[in-house]
Amino acid sequence: MQHRIPIEELGAHGRAMADAAAMCVHCGFCLPTCPTYQVLGEEMDSPRGRIYLMKGVLEGELDARAVAAHVDRCLGCLACESACPSGVPYHRLLLPYRAATADKVRHPFLARARRRLALSTLPYRRRFRIAVRAGRLTRRLRPVVPAALRPMLDLVPDRLPTAEPIPETIPAVGARRARVALLIGCVQEVLEPEINRATIDVLTRNGVEVVVPGGQGCCGALGWHVGEIDDARMHARRLLSAFPRDVDAIIVNAAGCGSGIKDYPLMFAGQPEEAAARELAERAVDVSVFLDRLGILPPPPLEAPLRVAYHDACHLCHAQQVRSEPRRLLRAIPGLELVELDDGERCCGSAGTYNIDQPEIAGELGRMKADAVRRTGADLVALGNIGCMVQIRAHLGANGKGRPIPVLHTVQVLSLAYAGRLTSVLPPRGDADGDRCRAPSPVPARAG
Repeated sequence: MQHRIPIEELGAHGRAMADAAAMCVHCGFCLPTCPTYQVLGEEMDSPRGRIYLMKGVLEGELDARAVAAHVDRCLGCLACESACPSGVPYHRLLLPYRAATADKVRHPFLARARRRLALSTLPYRRRFRIAVRAGRLTRRLRPVVPAALRPMLDLVPDRLPTAEPIPETIPAVGARRARVALLIGCVQEVLEPEINRATIDVLTRNGVEVVVPGGQGCCGALGWHVGEIDDARMHARRLLSAFPRDVDAIIVNAAGCGSGIKDYPLMFAGQPEEAAARELAERAVDVSVFLDRLGILPPPPLEAPLRVAYHDACHLCHAQQVRSEPRRLLRAIPGLELVELDDGERCCGSAGTYNIDQPEIAGELGRMKADAVRRTGADLVALGNIGCMVQIRAHLGANGKGRPIPVLHTVQVLSLAYAGRLTSVLPPRGDADGDRCRAPSPVPARAG
């Protein structure tokens, strides 16, 4: 029996999918920009090929099960959208398609168990902490763990920062220039809570009052990107009710979360929450964009020159078209030299749960990114997404060779620069311990 998806039954999503597929003229400009095509060299693992396959399923010519592997291998990085001369909104086809076929394609049991385990732990901070502790204990049993579950064990960190509560309101330093609400996220607040503290520090130093609403959690992006639309909407509904309206902006400091929130109108198309979802998406802004528009106070000059490579997170540069803003912020630090990566907008292989679901491709992309970083001769890497941070750190330290290179969020770089401590993150010469590259906690936000 062929698993056809009548597009007329998909409502608003169906129209968005049909329109996106119809815009593709099969020119092939997307092929050299697609990470999976670069790694695999297969037409069906390119955006053009996947559009053909998904269109075939929607029109009843192909079976959803037959094309699932090629669609699953898509990172959703949206490099194809940046390259497309016809302006095909690829994500408006890919993401609803994954949601529509979620119950049509039956993946192997262990693959389903792995995804359910990820979506049942990663979006919940307390559960995630427990899962990490359990994972550290289980790692010694790795040889007997099923191969499908080993990628999750390989990503378990050696240690977690201590959980520390964030005040609900942090006043601006000096005259208040703006008032914002901050999304603290789920995975990021467990793995790298310094990012949120640095965000608060930089905002308050620049006259911004920060509100951290209670009741917020995962934005739903993890589920949305893999087609678990009910799971995604459940999390998103919490944010719709959690954030106040009397703020100038909702600040997001993780590219994947920002992209997911910007997709709320598509996620809730035809749903009762569509208007509220659109309003929240319009108010959400990446922290680099907000600070660039606001205009930051100049940090003090660095004690010594510093060479910084900037990595473009896919869901900033492609999904949100944010490229120049973080670079301008970094160049505002006297003594900092900003350098570019070769093929810098190529995905690092993180992409939500991709490095769990497709570890071989993710690993190859991670190695390529680490090699590009080392070729720059940079002292540290700056970026704007927690997933990229975890991936690039892992691959920079994978072979144990060469000098350690710290990997920091753009706001961590700014916060440390304001405090006169940025050069302190650099390991001593000859230090081969990657753990020494973790940034010290930024100066906490101060009361005005």
